[in-house]
Amino acid sequence: MSLPVVAEVVRSGFVEGRHHGSVVALDAAGRVDWSVGDVASPILPRSCNKPLQALAMVRAGLDLPPRLLALGCASHSGEQIHVDGVREILAGAGLEETALRNPADLPLDAEERERLLRAGGAADAVHMNCSGKHAAMLATCVVNGWDTATYLDPTHPLQVAIRATFDELTGEESALAVDGCGAPLLSASLTGLARAFALLVTATDGPERRVADAIRRHPEYVSGTRRDERLLLGALPGAIAKFGAEACEVVALADGRAFALKIEDGGDRARPVVMAAALVRSGVDAEQGVDGAALRATGEAPLLGGGRVVGEVRPAL
Repeated sequence: MSLPVVAEVVRSGFVEGRHHGSVVALDAAGRVDWSVGDVASPILPRSCNKPLQALAMVRAGLDLPPRLLALGCASHSGEQIHVDGVREILAGAGLEETALRNPADLPLDAEERERLLRAGGAADAVHMNCSGKHAAMLATCVVNGWDTATYLDPTHPLQVAIRATFDELTGEESALAVDGCGAPLLSASLTGLARAFALLVTATDGPERRVADAIRRHPEYVSGTRRDERLLLGALPGAIAKFGAEACEVVALADGRAFALKIEDGGDRARPVVMAAALVRSGVDAEQGVDGAALRATGEAPLLGGGRVVGEVRPAL
């Protein structure tokens, strides 16, 4: 299936490139309001899945304060609050950093990466952007008396519980893959992913509400202090959101409307551009309480030539 163009790369008035992809917008009742591309076939949402994984962990007995639960949903930047938080989760479970089975990496954030290297640091597991999720997985194992050495095995009780919760909320039967951090990765359609986030954001109590509230209250723990995700959530009161590798993103508004997208070539520069455009297409930027200017600003992606702006990545929805 040939997917439609959702963003164009424009330099000096010349379209030098195009990004294809798919977008779905659900109304507050969970119906498809509008869509472009293929929103029914399964994709690998990558880290967009993390809040759903965290929900399964809370259902299984994980009990973390909101900021650390938000970190359990995170693809964090590797800032000090994130590193300290991961260590706090592990210490609370009586575990050392060596228990983490995610690979070593440098901070996702460029400033933090440079700071660590200048200080003589090196890649390690705790700075890797998925370490909050892995620490939360380990803490869940400790609460239940499950083996911590094999927590990434798809047949481990933790992963079985996560898959059951994921399939329940998406309303689909997931396929199984391996994520970049080594954890089991579950598939969903964009429609199923948006549906799952709508259920989280509208929850009035229980584990679902705990996860949604953690993301709302501590968006800087879910991503970082300088990330477009945090800026977008700052513009959308009561919303939750998560980005994933290969240019996936999902946003659910407080009233249950939800948006999910996938840029086919994984070009992440197009992701915030298209998400902002999707929200604008649905009129969200003009709604009461929404910071429309801040929302639209997350979709600005200027191109430079000789140190000055000569073009942009622009939406084509």
